[in-house]
Amino acid sequence: MPVPGDEWLLVIDMQRVFADAPSPWASPDFYRALPQVMRLVEAYRGRVILTRYVAPMPPTGAWIPYFAAFPSVLRAEDDAIWDLALPVGEGALVETRETFSKWDARMAQLVGPDSRVAVCGVATECCVLGTVLGAVDAGRFVRVVTDACAGGTPDGHDQACAILSGFAPMVSLVTTGALLAD
Repeated sequence: MPVPGDEWLLVIDMQRVFADAPSPWASPDFYRALPQVMRLVEAYRGRVILTRYVAPMPPTGAWIPYFAAFPSVLRAEDDAIWDLALPVGEGALVETRETFSKWDARMAQLVGPDSRVAVCGVATECCVLGTVLGAVDAGRFVRVVTDACAGGTPDGHDQACAILSGFAPMVSLVTTGALLAD
């Protein structure tokens, strides 16, 4: 079943740095979520934005002690750790940000003024959560595809989903199967 024509899919930070050890940010459930993400990318063809997180270079303010704790990922934007871990797909856009939240004025412009968004990716309790809250603050309805998200830990994922459920009716939690009406 096709997804609503006014809804865009935001695929948050499905990158090598969140997928593969020895990265300190590798999600234990990244590869569990990946097949669902790929199904969604296919279903939303032409209305997909894949985001990439990159380290701010040089880090400033609170980013300085943050990256002091994670020096192995303080790398230039063109480093392979920032590469996407899935094919971009036909018609998909790729947007790079130095922030946890990927929702900003440019993202709003890309999806259009009244579009709804579905969100998936990593990490549920960090960049996914930040992006969803930014979109909600901008007045968007958001569907979080829970089985296409992965947390830094399984508990972090579950806790973020519990928090997001409190934002109903602006935020709804769905599974890939329910969204695609398998």
